[in-house]
Amino acid sequence: MPEGIIYKALSGFYYIKNGDQDIQCRARGIFRKRKVSPLVGDHVTYEAKKPSDGYILSIQARKNALKRPPIANIDQAILVFSVEEPSFDCQLLDRFLVTMEAHAIHSLICFTKKDLLTANDLSKFKTQINIYERIGYPVFFISSVTNEGISELKKQMAHRISVVTGQSGVGKSTLLNHLNSSLSIETQSISQALGRGKHTTRHTELIPIVEDGYIADTPGFSALEIPEIVSVDLENCFPEFSAYRDGCRFRGCTHLAEPNCRVKEAVSAGEIDQKRYAHYSLFFQELKERERKKYQ
Repeated sequence: MPEGIIYKALSGFYYIKNGDQDIQCRARGIFRKRKVSPLVGDHVTYEAKKPSDGYILSIQARKNALKRPPIANIDQAILVFSVEEPSFDCQLLDRFLVTMEAHAIHSLICFTKKDLLTANDLSKFKTQINIYERIGYPVFFISSVTNEGISELKKQMAHRISVVTGQSGVGKSTLLNHLNSSLSIETQSISQALGRGKHTTRHTELIPIVEDGYIADTPGFSALEIPEIVSVDLENCFPEFSAYRDGCRFRGCTHLAEPNCRVKEAVSAGEIDQKRYAHYSLFFQELKERERKKYQ
């Protein structure tokens, strides 16, 4: 049976690319019985007597998958935030980073609209967020006005499937248009009343960018729930903890209330960012509350 990759899902149809062929398929009923839905990024086998009338027969094992956005087999995530309009939300960024860490997906952080800041303000902003580079996350600054940073970001996409996501209204669609000028994706300005952009993306689709690299355009959103992990595993989603947690007095230390905690000592010494630690504490309590409700 022929094989291909799902590059778009829309209104119950799955569009599969097999070399130069594009095939429109539906999923067989057996997938509904198994409560399995094909996802963009899935490698599948299919049968089709004609390009517009096929059926997906099987889905190969996935290396990872996200529920929101619904996509599988991701090589990296490009998390898009703006320096202004809307203002940078570091808690939301940390939620995205935790989500990707939980799924073992490498993250790149991309800041748009740098041209809205003066040189002095941009310098201050870079000082504010350099903690992420120190942790090990690559950071890019993009200007859609000057195209600055676009070529550097493209180099990171070659031969990879990337998911691009982030807060609504940060210029994600504009960024995609600059990465592939043939796209002409609809963009919207920021709503002055709400302080966020209108959602212009209605489905998830893999878009060719450069050198066998694809990027997934996904619906924007402004809130993100911590993924389905247990609270004790949250520390693994904060890479900066790894150098300290083995020095904690107690095995299974949550790094919150326990004495002789090396992570808390590192926070006090300024070796771990206090805001990041505060977000860890907040997310931990969210997970504990979810677990409490689940087992009531």
